[in-house]
Amino acid sequence: METIQVQGAPNFYQCHQGVLQSLPEKIKKHGTTKALILHGEQSWNAAKSFLPLWPIPVTHLSHHKKCTHEETKRISEVIFEENINLIIAVGGGTCCDLAKAAGYTTNTDVILIPTLASNCAAWTPLSVFYDQAGNFVEYKVFPKSTYMVLVEPTIILNSPKDYLRAGIGDTLAKWYEADVLIRPLPEKSIPIQIAHYAAKLCKDQLITDGAAALLALENNQLTDAFVRVVETIILAGGMVGSYGDQYGRIAAAHSIHNGLTKVTETASTLHGDKVAYGILVQLVLEKRFDEITKLLPFYKSLSLPISLDELNIQKERLEEATQITATASTQAGESIHLIGEIHSSDVVEAMIELDQFVTQYSTI
Repeated sequence: METIQVQGAPNFYQCHQGVLQSLPEKIKKHGTTKALILHGEQSWNAAKSFLPLWPIPVTHLSHHKKCTHEETKRISEVIFEENINLIIAVGGGTCCDLAKAAGYTTNTDVILIPTLASNCAAWTPLSVFYDQAGNFVEYKVFPKSTYMVLVEPTIILNSPKDYLRAGIGDTLAKWYEADVLIRPLPEKSIPIQIAHYAAKLCKDQLITDGAAALLALENNQLTDAFVRVVETIILAGGMVGSYGDQYGRIAAAHSIHNGLTKVTETASTLHGDKVAYGILVQLVLEKRFDEITKLLPFYKSLSLPISLDELNIQKERLEEATQITATASTQAGESIHLIGEIHSSDVVEAMIELDQFVTQYSTI
């Protein structure tokens, strides 16, 4: 087994109602003299009523809608010009990833306040970069974990339902991607075992509480099941990669996602929805149709995509979209190759086979 690097958690984490009221005291203890408040328009509107008065001078900066190297550079330049020594990011995965990237570039501590539970970006010490068109470019793991993560569950309770559903899909992949990499290891170190356990916890908790959490969000009720799912997505999901390193981050499902970003029709499809579809393609590649059969009722109950049609790809475009996805997802360096020798033709065949399988399932 290769040597792994463990970055288990942010320096500080809390999740409870009213958690942001302690932020001024935490800022003072940090010794900050000026902070950058990074946010998007919608995320700021969702969170601003929960935020206290700032005890120090702040500069507000609205980010663009993609985590790109160009946007990271723009934010970093503001940090240098304004003599910022703390970044406070209020937003979803894009905002968190930009803050972490700019924090690394400028050697500035970062506080993350997630407004969505759509992925584990608030926990993990990495950023996912795209180009301006939304095509996947690369992942970058940073040597330093986030200074602080504060989760106000009531903010997330008011977020769009689609983002929570996508977060469930993205986090479900933690089990299937980690398990396929960890299961064959002849010896499993303690950190690897922790990652494997966290991945299993993700799956079990989401299968148990996922539908109830979505219902709670629909009814605007802050239930225990809702909070468990939020923390499963952010904390437990983040722990898989934080402890498992290359054995706990990504495998075939995320490569399929990366390939799908090259298909125009999926531009508006959320990250977690594409990953959820990628889980099923990975299971076809593993020839685990029994597991697909177990998952399909859960997918249907949450409206997670199970076919190319549900990814907005019309019949006349199926062949081209499948080939584009397969070619991009099997490029050199893609994580799909961690599960074995996979060619683009294998992915094409798997996507076609999946469509046939779910069509047959739907007629039963």
